[in-house]
Amino acid sequence: MNLGQNQISVQQFPDTVQSWKRDGYTFYFYCTESALEVSVKSDKVIRFRYSPESIFQRDFSYSGAHNYEGKVKALDIKEDGEKFTICTAFLDIVITKHRLLVTILDKEGKVVIDDEKGFHWEEHKDYGGEIVMMSKKVQSGEHFFGLGDKPTDLNLRGKRFELWGKDTYGFMKNADPLYKNIPFFLGLHHKIGYGVLFDNSFRTFYDFGFERKNVYSYWAHGGEMNYYFIYGPELMDVVETYTNMTGKPELPPLWSLGYHQCKWSYYPEKVVKNIAAEFRKRSIPCDALYLDIDYMDGFRCFTWNKDYFPDPKGLTTELSKDGYKLVVIIDPGIKIDKNYWVYQEAIEKDYFCKRQDGPLMRGSVWPGKCNFPDFTNPEVREWWSGLFKGLIETGVRGVWNDMNEPAVFEIETFPNDVRHNYDGDPCSHRKAHNVYGMQMAKATYDGIKRFLAPNYRPFNITRSAYSGIQKYSSVWTGDNVASWEHLWLANVMCQRLAISGISFCGSDIGGFIETPSGEMYIRWLQLGIFHAFCRTHSSGDHGDQEPWSFGEEYAELAKKTIELRYRLLPYLYTTFWQYSKFGTPFLRPLTFLDQNDTETYFRQDEFGVGDNLLVIPVTQAEADGRWLYLPSGVWYYFWDDERFHGNMEVWAEADLNRVPIFVRAGSVIPMYPVMQYVGEIELKELILHAYFYIKSHTSVVYEDAGDGYGYEQGHYNVRTFNTSGSDNQFVIEQSVKGEFIPTYHTYAVNIHGLAFEPRKCEVDGQEVAFTMENQEKNEIKVMVPIHFGKLVIS
Repeated sequence: MNLGQNQISVQQFPDTVQSWKRDGYTFYFYCTESALEVSVKSDKVIRFRYSPESIFQRDFSYSGAHNYEGKVKALDIKEDGEKFTICTAFLDIVITKHRLLVTILDKEGKVVIDDEKGFHWEEHKDYGGEIVMMSKKVQSGEHFFGLGDKPTDLNLRGKRFELWGKDTYGFMKNADPLYKNIPFFLGLHHKIGYGVLFDNSFRTFYDFGFERKNVYSYWAHGGEMNYYFIYGPELMDVVETYTNMTGKPELPPLWSLGYHQCKWSYYPEKVVKNIAAEFRKRSIPCDALYLDIDYMDGFRCFTWNKDYFPDPKGLTTELSKDGYKLVVIIDPGIKIDKNYWVYQEAIEKDYFCKRQDGPLMRGSVWPGKCNFPDFTNPEVREWWSGLFKGLIETGVRGVWNDMNEPAVFEIETFPNDVRHNYDGDPCSHRKAHNVYGMQMAKATYDGIKRFLAPNYRPFNITRSAYSGIQKYSSVWTGDNVASWEHLWLANVMCQRLAISGISFCGSDIGGFIETPSGEMYIRWLQLGIFHAFCRTHSSGDHGDQEPWSFGEEYAELAKKTIELRYRLLPYLYTTFWQYSKFGTPFLRPLTFLDQNDTETYFRQDEFGVGDNLLVIPVTQAEADGRWLYLPSGVWYYFWDDERFHGNMEVWAEADLNRVPIFVRAGSVIPMYPVMQYVGEIELKELILHAYFYIKSHTSVVYEDAGDGYGYEQGHYNVRTFNTSGSDNQFVIEQSVKGEFIPTYHTYAVNIHGLAFEPRKCEVDGQEVAFTMENQEKNEIKVMVPIHFGKLVIS
């Protein structure tokens, strides 16, 4: 493998095990000089740490994975000739005495992963320490997924990647590296899924059969060979486990799942007010408006340009009355200015990063010459969090962290010799680079929450990230381009982020650079409304990009599209609750919906949203429909209720008025009436759309106040709907857990696709009236009290 410049490959390997010991759930194997630590974190999660010199480094990671402790039901070890076998309830881990080669098998004896060279290393000639390496055999028919925001095909087989956060303006397909550093990937072969978290923050590389077709490998230019193996066998289970290991997010405020409008830049305040007024005048829903760097005084963080925004508090108050939340940008660079209070404090407290020999790290970004806080220092993070007091008291409700790879003009990023605290383990930028942006986001999140809670929940977005970022922030895919290729990339990148534990993601709808056509904007919007983070953003250099910027025809289409987002909010919020509760990804690639169907392995346009929706965006110009692949099951076309069987390709009619959406048969989909912003109207009824199916199916609906922390005291409801059907009957049964009291008392139940002509409707044994919505398709509507237990249509 190519290890980088100025490196001579003198690879070293463990020799033979001389001794071993067991300490609870951890096993140690000692060779003449090197050692292996195997920790059984659960019956399905095994951690491997290798040391060339039998000295293990401090057990710490910003991912938080080192603190994970799952359930271990059974554990044993056997020594047999030239190998050891560690046995859990689901796995057998075979370790050879010579070279410490590892093979992991399931209980049927199927190989899941198998070392090729296994662990090996070589001295880093430039910086000292070791380049730590791992290589494994590619199994027959194996496929790979994950690694965060890589702008390439969903399936990673045959590709090679680097993790080293980089400001990549106008990136194109296959650009690498990019903004985020997510060292987690999934493997799938013989319908068995697994995952690997290589928890190392140094510059890291992955090769999935690029250099040698039958070998995949990963290596880092420092630190430990420290990886976690996560067994499925279901891919969805792997992602859930990984997300639980690295941290689940808390529930965001419901408004953050609404539509957001942004531009570089909206100023002065008159422009912001005009944009806000235009949304309401046109009845186009919108919950959040953004201020980019021009709102600041000379781009100084935590300040306001008084010429552009003479009364920030007045502005946020006025916007709030009309249903808007204001989100402002904050970058890491602090302008070198002895009269600037943030700079003064950081200098006095010695909070800026330094070069190796003592000078402060200095680089040019938007304010000009800047110094940069060391966000790996917990004391600096605490200070940074406190800086948000003024913004929050002004009425700001969200913060947008940008340029935090960290990006520096002219030299791209910090030099390698910059020093960091690394939470008490001082190091160079080589180790801290990939976590810098994440720790800035953590400090920002803590600050927003400190001054908003308990009445409100924090909202934060970040461009750079490391594993575990989902605990602190949403993300977007960076400075994209208004092109059909980038529309396609936005789809794939957000799917990849979701299966990498980061579901609160989206793209700059319409493209940040250049200007889309009206058609492209609408198609992008039709994708974006199904991402958890839904924001139009543009550079503004080539024209405006508000929904009405492309003419009245497209304004009406944008209005209809965004209205669909708001109608689906209770479903999307439920899906986010599943993510925050269980670690279940918000977006689910087709392979993750049906990994037993090999036809899904190279499909990447289709994706699931939650349990019951399938979306297939149109990513080509002048299309009036598209071919797509349906996974197993029975599916209804959302727009006309045509029913399809899965495991086959179908054609979906989709002119510019619609995006192909399919609903899983048997499901119950909650919807709101159209609203202009979250909380605008007091709900009088919750709309439920139930889809007939001959088999049983379960759907859930989660609800709470949409903000604040009452849900932590039980003020929430989880409504479970079980449906079942036959040739002459359709049954919906409901159970409810929780203590939240909603404003509505009635369900408007719309039942689609009945296989029989309905004659009677009973609610808890009492006959009630219903209306026929579509005689030809046997679609009915019935009003039902929210406390019902059983609804029977016959």
